[in-house]
Amino acid sequence: MTARAGEVVAVIGAGPAGLVAARYLASEGFRPVLFDAADRVGGQWRVGDGDSGVWPGMRTNTSRITTAFSDLAHPAGTAAYPTGDEIGAYLQRFAASAGILADARFGCEVTEIEPLPDGQWGVTWRDAHTALHREPFARVVVASGRYRRPFTPAIEGLRSFTGSGGVSHVAANRGPLRFQGQRVLVAGHSISAVEVASELALKGAARVVVSSRRHRYVLQKLIAGVPIEHRVYTRYAALAARALPTAVVADTFRDFIVRSCGHPTQFGAPCHAENPYEAGFTQNQYYLPLVAEGRIHPRPWLVQVDGTRATFADGSHEDVDTIVCGTGYTLDLPFLGPAARAALAPDAHQVDLYDLTFHPDLPNLAVVGMFEQSGPYFTPLELQARWVAYTWSGRVAGPSIEVIREGLAACRARRGQPQVQRMHLVCDLFAGHAGVEPDVARWPGLERALLFGVQSPARFRLQGPDALADAAAQLRADVSAFGALDQAALTEAESAQLRRLSAV
Repeated sequence: MTARAGEVVAVIGAGPAGLVAARYLASEGFRPVLFDAADRVGGQWRVGDGDSGVWPGMRTNTSRITTAFSDLAHPAGTAAYPTGDEIGAYLQRFAASAGILADARFGCEVTEIEPLPDGQWGVTWRDAHTALHREPFARVVVASGRYRRPFTPAIEGLRSFTGSGGVSHVAANRGPLRFQGQRVLVAGHSISAVEVASELALKGAARVVVSSRRHRYVLQKLIAGVPIEHRVYTRYAALAARALPTAVVADTFRDFIVRSCGHPTQFGAPCHAENPYEAGFTQNQYYLPLVAEGRIHPRPWLVQVDGTRATFADGSHEDVDTIVCGTGYTLDLPFLGPAARAALAPDAHQVDLYDLTFHPDLPNLAVVGMFEQSGPYFTPLELQARWVAYTWSGRVAGPSIEVIREGLAACRARRGQPQVQRMHLVCDLFAGHAGVEPDVARWPGLERALLFGVQSPARFRLQGPDALADAAAQLRADVSAFGALDQAALTEAESAQLRRLSAV
């Protein structure tokens, strides 16, 4: 799997996944060629573009520290949660600083990728003048984005809804102005659904109803001034999840949620199950207080629409003016050729891959960022990109074909099960493969930061390939940015528990 210097790699997609993949491929001696149908980098973060799901005024739900790559920090003075426009500008600066735009092809839509008999990949693409081109590449990275094709559920009568605001998906949301004075039904209970519902309740909607099959636990974005992912998605939590019984991990997480954010029923909101991994969990600073104030009205799932009347699973009903579907996205890989499609077997939720990345029957192909995840994306994307680049260049030993096939069989066995990954577990997976998980024992004075602190990108530049001399200082700044963690040494009890977890 090792590279020859100067091999040309087609990278499909110029959003965060494609950009960070190109950056590390370039540093390993490859020549990445970015393809994107849009006219510039950014992917979903091209705010205001027709195919962007980021609406004007939207802010990230992850902190500026975890919504960045290790090579480039946000400018001084950036808020804890940057705007979509700020992330779009950040990605443009990242691409320019990484020097990966010289060969980029914007306004070029990839229509097919297919393996060639000589081990290369044939890439067919359409330019801005609709002319088709076919070109061989040594390798291909699929980084076209997991959230491209909005999913609208099949609900009886939905297409004949007669409300004045119509039916839309959160991907088409362009802000709360058009919903002012309206009775709005938001279908779904993911982050986007509760974000939109909360914004509408705060900015002039006459009534906001949230309908869901599964009402989740809701974590606040900030806990005592600290971003939630800085406390939840830690290395210690990954070790515990790997070592302890699932029921113990679930109970511990539920206790944390209830202590720090409250149980949904305390606010008058339903909760699908006591187990947070069965109920699911989402994130919003205002949703539960708005439910408690009677400004958001939770309801069971929407089962029928008749004119403007929405009927729910319990038989209750509401008359509404508009319906907004916050019901997620369908996995969309329209450019897979016959052989690639047969091997990857994509459905609405997943593709067949070893550890979310490689396929044994598709050499010289890697997939980056095509997984659904809770928690910040930028750190896992960077780690996955590093693993791909290091494996292809030979800097780290790649998995054997036997290991890849075993992993593929495990992936196939999980078909039909929930596929949402958790950020700290994905980091644990990719960092281990890339050889960049820091050894706590090698970093005296950073033990608490490494175990209980934020999994910022700087954490994974301490050692291994591409280690940075200032990574330790940056990690200290990251974990103390919100007063999240003191720098004291581990207690004797914490050290003992760590030894027990590491031994399992």
